Amino acid sequence: MSTPRITLAILAGLALPGAANAANADAPSHDLARAEPIGTVTADFLFHDQMPTGLTVTTDGRRFVSYPRWGDHPTYTVAELVGDEEHAYPTKQINTLDIAAPAQHLVSVQSVVAPGDGHLWLLDTGILPASGYDKAGPLARGAKLVSVDLATNTIDRRIVLPDHAALTRTYLNDVRIDTSKGRAGIAYITDSSFTGPGAIIVVDLASGQAWRKLSGAASTSAENGFRPIVEGRYMMLDDGQGTPRVPSIPADGIALSPDGTTLYYSALSGRTLYSVPTAGLRDRDLPDEALEEQVEAIGEKGASDGLLMDAAGRLYATDYEHNAVHVLEPAERDSEWSTLAYDPRLLWPDTLSIGPNGDIYVTANQLHRQSQYRAGHDARNKPYVLYRIQADARPIPANHGQDSAPGRP
Repeated sequence: MSTPRITLAILAGLALPGAANAANADAPSHDLARAEPIGTVTADFLFHDQMPTGLTVTTDGRRFVSYPRWGDHPTYTVAELVGDEEHAYPTKQINTLDIAAPAQHLVSVQSVVAPGDGHLWLLDTGILPASGYDKAGPLARGAKLVSVDLATNTIDRRIVLPDHAALTRTYLNDVRIDTSKGRAGIAYITDSSFTGPGAIIVVDLASGQAWRKLSGAASTSAENGFRPIVEGRYMMLDDGQGTPRVPSIPADGIALSPDGTTLYYSALSGRTLYSVPTAGLRDRDLPDEALEEQVEAIGEKGASDGLLMDAAGRLYATDYEHNAVHVLEPAERDSEWSTLAYDPRLLWPDTLSIGPNGDIYVTANQLHRQSQYRAGHDARNKPYVLYRIQADARPIPANHGQDSAPGRP
């Protein structure tokens, strides 16, 4: 199998770290070459206060976003975007931080996903804002999945993850829901722990049972020697108080194939795309050593935060090093990646979602400009932006093209 490659836009004028600034202030600006945008990218919503990460657009066009509390100390951690306004969702009360009852309130939601079955799933890391997402783990009974009935805008399920699934340093990052498996569906979650092992966490939505797969495996770990370059400089963890170091963040982006049989994933600190059969993830008795033999390294795709697959089997990946979103045509892995959109405004493209008109939505939140990456100086320039990229995508149906049935494996 040939290794897919990304067709990247050439970033004219990009200064690599340590390179001299050769710009001539006297040169006429109209004579200078510059990078040309690719694709049609339109600002859809402006965030003037809170930093968004997670995003989902429902089949009828409702937009939901999440704001983990480490971003800008938000007053609510999930919102619905209505026109040009943000409304705490599903209520202000449930978004009120309550350390005494973390299972009943939202602590810090990283991801929101509407799988198309009339529900919105909220992935709560359970980590307090003051503790730092890179230094601590979830509160007891704080790491959880919460389901909201979109017809009534009320919570109908809470699944608190057990300690053997959400470890003391676990960071729940992204989630995909497959309602065609099991009695009520299966959730696949990436663990992006800064200081613990990366993993795929599998949750049986009927029983609430959860288990870890590929915990600490090479495919769910940060890539050795990975050094990202964002906006022309090496991205380093540097709070101005110690020695800068390269961030080492494991499994992050995640996508599910249209038939639900294959899970795609990648580390935030890495450029390699991996896949694994979901049957092996759901098999609690299959040792990780045996499951690792089923993992396939698809090839390089760029450094991504978010992954997404559409109903036609196209795989989309953000590229935070190049302000871009790439697409790999249906799962024939002999094909090459192409660039759906490149735009200098896509400053840290994070989460992807498909709108009812076929466009791709993406949050751009300037994560790399946070103070912990800029020697203690917050270099973000609000507003953050939700962008819409012209495309022809369709979301995967909730049942992944299969009829739900009790006892489905």
